[in-house]
Amino acid sequence: MSEPPRQWHHRPPHLFVRNTIYIVTASTLHKHQYFGGPQRLRMLNDALFDAAEHCSWVLEAWALFPNHYHFVARSPGEAESLKDLLQRLHSLTAREVNRLDGTPGRRIWFQYWDTCLTYEKSYYARLNYVHNNPVKHGIVTVAEQYPFCSAGWFWAQAEPQFRRKVESFRYERVRIPDDY
Repeated sequence: MSEPPRQWHHRPPHLFVRNTIYIVTASTLHKHQYFGGPQRLRMLNDALFDAAEHCSWVLEAWALFPNHYHFVARSPGEAESLKDLLQRLHSLTAREVNRLDGTPGRRIWFQYWDTCLTYEKSYYARLNYVHNNPVKHGIVTVAEQYPFCSAGWFWAQAEPQFRRKVESFRYERVRIPDDY
């Protein structure tokens, strides 16, 4: 019998399951575009990769925008480290944006939502959703053209059979906070 998932006191509750996959969405306060421009998006991108590596999470998909982001990642043995990953990411990026704007202490991040993906079909649909998020938002017509998203990496690195499988899953009805 597997152990029950741990919960973090939060509304809605965050469930932490070892060695499984999560999708995470976070938004800036009041949907303000604090990460507008390639320099700030690159900083957010680098900070996400650094935080994931530091907390031993494996990124599988990501899409970063001026006022929100999504990522899909595999948890390590201690899934509770998602809190540490996000705290590290949000602290580092908030401090840097505030340094660039000369506004120390200003609140940058609003909230995040995470979902433990326990069904294979849900996983594939959300991978495809995150890869295609720049198209959904009208930023590009082909997701691989957006540099702050995993679509180009996925297209170049994934085995063709796996890529076709992920791309075959419809993502239009995936419910994720994403009205940005």
